[in-house]
Amino acid sequence: MAPKSDSAEGIVLNFVNEQNRPLNSQNAADSLQKFNLKKAAVQKALDNLADSGKISFKEYGKQKIYVARQDQFDIPNNEELNQMKEENTKLQEQLDEQKKAIAGVEGEIKALQSNLTLEEVQAKQVKLGKEVKQMEEKLIKLRQGVTLVSPGERQAVEKMYMDTVNQWRRRKRMFKDIWDAITENSPKNLNEFKEELGIEYDEDVGVSLQSYGELMQHGKKRARAH
Repeated sequence: MAPKSDSAEGIVLNFVNEQNRPLNSQNAADSLQKFNLKKAAVQKALDNLADSGKISFKEYGKQKIYVARQDQFDIPNNEELNQMKEENTKLQEQLDEQKKAIAGVEGEIKALQSNLTLEEVQAKQVKLGKEVKQMEEKLIKLRQGVTLVSPGERQAVEKMYMDTVNQWRRRKRMFKDIWDAITENSPKNLNEFKEELGIEYDEDVGVSLQSYGELMQHGKKRARAH
């Protein structure tokens, strides 16, 4: 008599037949955890099924290997096997075609998603139109010789520039006083001493305090000329 399908033996028998491959009790217990069957219950069910001849088993040392009885399955002949292979080939071809079709549709969807909607295009057109108008107005002013920097902004930049140059001049003077005091009675070669300390003069890096000061004076002369 076949065990009930919802009993432990029924669940284990159904699993062994579905798998139709060699299994030990641990394999079965791991796979049947979803049925809340513990390993001891699975082991007992396997042994009962084997003793009643519903499944086959072989012992390898202390371990038992269980497998579904093969006489319950219809084994196809060569003609049936060839027919199954042909059907499998056709199904594989159909699957490949379906995959290509799906890939094509997904590509079209991505392309459509990357395109702007009509509302987005119109909004972008308005925004770009405003930007173009602003640039055209600036261009007209530049062609007419209109200064786009206000007097207040110009004065603020000039003040910041002069403060920076004056700070540079003061620090340069402070360094010279300190350097002269240190090297006044030093027996060392001053150039070698400077290199040893990693000191660089303005001239060593190609800058001149005087040229920056003169630049500001030239700027003031041009401003007065205008």
